[in-house]
Amino acid sequence: MVRPDVERGNGGWQGRLHLGFAARDGRTLLAERRHEGPLGVQRPFYPEGPAVCHAYVLHPPGGVVGGDGLRLEIAVGAGARALVTTPGATKLYRSAGPEAVIAQCFTVAPGASLEWLPQETIAHDGVRADQETVVDLAGDAAFAGWEICCLGLAASDETFAAGSFCQGFRLTRDGQPLFADRCRFHGGAAMLDAPWGLGGGRVCGLFLATLPEGGPGPVPDDPALAALTDGPAAFGLLDGLLVGRYVGGDAREARRLFGAAWTLWRERVAGRAPCPPRIWNT
Repeated sequence: MVRPDVERGNGGWQGRLHLGFAARDGRTLLAERRHEGPLGVQRPFYPEGPAVCHAYVLHPPGGVVGGDGLRLEIAVGAGARALVTTPGATKLYRSAGPEAVIAQCFTVAPGASLEWLPQETIAHDGVRADQETVVDLAGDAAFAGWEICCLGLAASDETFAAGSFCQGFRLTRDGQPLFADRCRFHGGAAMLDAPWGLGGGRVCGLFLATLPEGGPGPVPDDPALAALTDGPAAFGLLDGLLVGRYVGGDAREARRLFGAAWTLWRERVAGRAPCPPRIWNT
């Protein structure tokens, strides 16, 4: 995806944020922080000690409209551990024509880990937007994260009758593909209600976490995996990955189930107790 130029034009804001994490003397530092346009980050937090750096990505305008172009880049250096989230949902508003583009490009060096735990993306009725997340791992780098999408705003009885939203996710290791997923949702389309599609649900999500080859982690037929599969969610193992899907009607339920999967990954693979970001409690 092409990096947006950072200037006001074509009816939208263009912005870029680059975050670079580095390991130094047993501590993970936010060593690089560059931004252009309406993207920023709060100061780093260390609620679980110096080894893991928590960072909150901010978008002060509060929403994305047609013509906006946002690019988030995260680079985690060798041995560093970063957990990145957002303080609130990403809201994609109705567009009269231009498409909004959100590009998220993450690189994780050997011996490092990235946890990408954003709050949900809300695609309002009439939206025209494309969101792509690309995670490139090197060597034994680890990743755990999710993306949750809400079509329309159920709390306000808003349907998803018009517009389109495309959400993609690609995970690679040393340039080789591990997982690729791309969904395009059209407002009013039959697949939104069809049993072979979303079955009337307007919230869908993807959870992904890497598992070390021959290392600790859940195994097939693991009771812990069976416990995660609850109604609209299902989890399983695929080619060295823990993969989860949610299709239902409640973003909070999706976050709860994905949070349980993240907890399992933290305890079994990362060897750490879960430490949810403080911002989730506000």
